[in-house]
Amino acid sequence: MVNYKVTVFTGHLSDSGTLNNIYIKLVGTDGESHRHCLIDIRGAFAFTRGAESTFTVSDHVSIGKLLLIELEKNGPLLFPKDAWFPSKVEVECPEGHIYNFPIYRWISDSEVHRFREGRALRVFDDTHPLGLYDRQQELSLRGQAYCWNTYAEGIPHCIKAESPCSLPHEVQFSFTKSTEFLFTAVEGLAELKLQGLADCTEKWTDIEDINRVFCCKRTDISDYAHKHWKEDSFFGYQFLNGVNPMMIRRCSAIPEKIPVSEGLIFLPGQCTLDDELKKGNIYLCDYKLLDGVEANTINGKKQYLMAPLVLLHKTPDDKMMPIAIQLKQTPGEDNPIFYPSDTEYDWLMAKIFVRSADFNFHELNVHLLRTHLLAEVFAVSLLRNVPMVHPLYKLLVPHTRYTLQINLMARKLLISKDGSFTKFAACGGEGMFTILKRSMASMTYSSLCIPDDIAERGMESVPNYYYRDDGLKLWDIIHSLVQGILSYYYKSDAEVEQDSELQKWISDIFEHGFLSNADTGIPQNLTTVAEMVKFVTMVIFTCSIQHAAVNSGQYDYFGWMPNAPSSLQLPPPTTKGTTSKATMLQTFPDVNVTVNGMSTLWLLSKQSSDFVSSHDM
Repeated sequence: MVNYKVTVFTGHLSDSGTLNNIYIKLVGTDGESHRHCLIDIRGAFAFTRGAESTFTVSDHVSIGKLLLIELEKNGPLLFPKDAWFPSKVEVECPEGHIYNFPIYRWISDSEVHRFREGRALRVFDDTHPLGLYDRQQELSLRGQAYCWNTYAEGIPHCIKAESPCSLPHEVQFSFTKSTEFLFTAVEGLAELKLQGLADCTEKWTDIEDINRVFCCKRTDISDYAHKHWKEDSFFGYQFLNGVNPMMIRRCSAIPEKIPVSEGLIFLPGQCTLDDELKKGNIYLCDYKLLDGVEANTINGKKQYLMAPLVLLHKTPDDKMMPIAIQLKQTPGEDNPIFYPSDTEYDWLMAKIFVRSADFNFHELNVHLLRTHLLAEVFAVSLLRNVPMVHPLYKLLVPHTRYTLQINLMARKLLISKDGSFTKFAACGGEGMFTILKRSMASMTYSSLCIPDDIAERGMESVPNYYYRDDGLKLWDIIHSLVQGILSYYYKSDAEVEQDSELQKWISDIFEHGFLSNADTGIPQNLTTVAEMVKFVTMVIFTCSIQHAAVNSGQYDYFGWMPNAPSSLQLPPPTTKGTTSKATMLQTFPDVNVTVNGMSTLWLLSKQSSDFVSSHDM
């Protein structure tokens, strides 16, 4: 008899274990073993969460070098069917060689699941026992499980699924994530419901009343925003290091559409606007993609969403200070340019309209489109086109965790007809898709690669730009990792061009993610190792670093509503000297809009307890 020592490792995720029977078959170059039921003295408890269980699989003859294993889960009649999350299987052969079979996926059915030995293999020889047929069989099954769907014309395609439960189990939330996500949402709204605020359609009558909802959920940064939201220095700082650090760019000439009066711009010392332009100290934020967008109707009242232009000045003490704001794109008598020298509430109201525009632009363009929707495209194309043994799959799959379910839930709960964003944001409804389509049409490959994006916006040397400083360091770290791994498997540019699975992956991304728009600069195929490394670096950066930068601080900066109103319900002033504190309160969104928006932002910003940081890896 020939004995193989089989060790099965069950994962540590919540609810990872199973009480069902586990069967294994070993497949080698010289044959395959019989189907064995894995049983030890612990019986059904051999596969509990975190368990490491060893078994002996015996056969009459050696099956040669191991190629794959087959796992099957079947429950006895007395036990209900459940899901099992094995992390890996180790097999020690009689000769002493140990083979590793990484799994790291949920098995919830009674089907036979095949797993190859853990060494990454870029391509297979068609004469190999597990060659072309086995690879195509896996991709055929994945192609049936992960299908493309069009949610709305003009935006990236998504996975076809009716509900989170209809997704393949391997991409669903863990038990921990599901429970905490639901609990956080219910907890937040419950607190607000108890205060009688979540259904209140009245206006705010005193800004301090907003503290009734704000004090429910606070962070150090949201407290800071609460204290400093009126200050010009904090207003300017957020363009660099808030949750939308993508808008600001160096300005070499004042656009004609914002005809500022230099006599109303007061710069420190003896500086003139022309001098500061030449020195590269003037910056512009232009929300032109919002121009003409049909604003929402909330609580039966028309809302207002502007497309402002903001000029900023880098002062000698390295602060980014606003010097002029125009709230609409076309200059005119009814579209005044506001300056810091205007009355307190004229200037403050101008900044409030900018912050509201920034909130809506950030949520749809910077956050939803440029991280969530693109990450879904990267993930679906990977799952459809790249086999598990491929080094690209091994490299990218950790960064797709939860992407499909969170996006499906966003389409159901946030941007659907009855979703929170649709009901409580100025750009909800048709305006949302107008902005998404315009954003898609203007998006470029270079804007997704932070070194290129920083250079194109002229932001290389502006001080205190921590998004740039940290982002470039992290890009370089990811690039080094990707280059080291992929260069090991691809020794020449020709090998990149000849990898059909790699090429199908990028082709699907171009077609379904960027809608076959060559003007984006997204490659339709990959022809060199360097080109491949850059693109894969961008994918990982987008799914991880970029998403963290524009998502995790949402409640910090947007939780105090006056700093970032999701909607405004009075039009901007058309003449100066007509605003007051009462005007500001009447312009702010209603109570229910404020508190529901706050609850949503808290939910989106909260980190799951099963998050794994780089320090823990």
